[in-house]
Amino acid sequence: MNSENHYINRSGWLRAAVLGANDGILSTTSLAIGVAAASVTREPILLAAVAGLVAGALSMAAGEYVSVSSQSDVETADLKREKLALETLPEEELEELTDIYIQRGLNNQLARQVAIELTAHDALEAHARDELGINEITQANPLTAAFASAISFIFGGLLPLLVAIFAPIKEMVFYQYGFSILFLAFSGVLAAKAGGSKTLKAVFRICIWGTFAMAMSALVGYIFGIQTA
Repeated sequence: MNSENHYINRSGWLRAAVLGANDGILSTTSLAIGVAAASVTREPILLAAVAGLVAGALSMAAGEYVSVSSQSDVETADLKREKLALETLPEEELEELTDIYIQRGLNNQLARQVAIELTAHDALEAHARDELGINEITQANPLTAAFASAISFIFGGLLPLLVAIFAPIKEMVFYQYGFSILFLAFSGVLAAKAGGSKTLKAVFRICIWGTFAMAMSALVGYIFGIQTA
């Protein structure tokens, strides 16, 4: 028997990793492009890239940890309320679970039987999964998400930093844009493969929005450079 490949169990860390890598590439490149458009020397570009890399990685980790921790707190509170309801109102909770299965297509008798058997097996698990939508696969892990975001942001941000170090200063904006599009496209391919989604759609989406972000950064830098010239 061939086993099916499912990707939903990767959704937590994959979302954080993809977001971190893309943000690392895009944020660091946008900073480098903005400064490069207003500068004729390499030092300000490098400073902006390094500062953006460090600040971005820490910000991504902190933001992801706080966000996912808040989600985890909500899930924990809901589970506590559900546990109390099961202890004080067991018959009402059984009827509620039965109604859920009826709405999903089971007939009344079968829905009742399923609700009774699942309640006997693990009532809290049944209500968490079918009433609250909480299960072990999709349940948030703050530390995992924060670590994935920080590491992937650093990895993504190192790429435009290397371009800032080695690319010719006069063509810095074009080099940053060209390499970042390649990096973003590659990131989109990896995300699509890891998540089992369509590759072309993922690459097109990230490249379009990346181009817009970098164009706005270059425009700001260009305007600032004219005003300070």
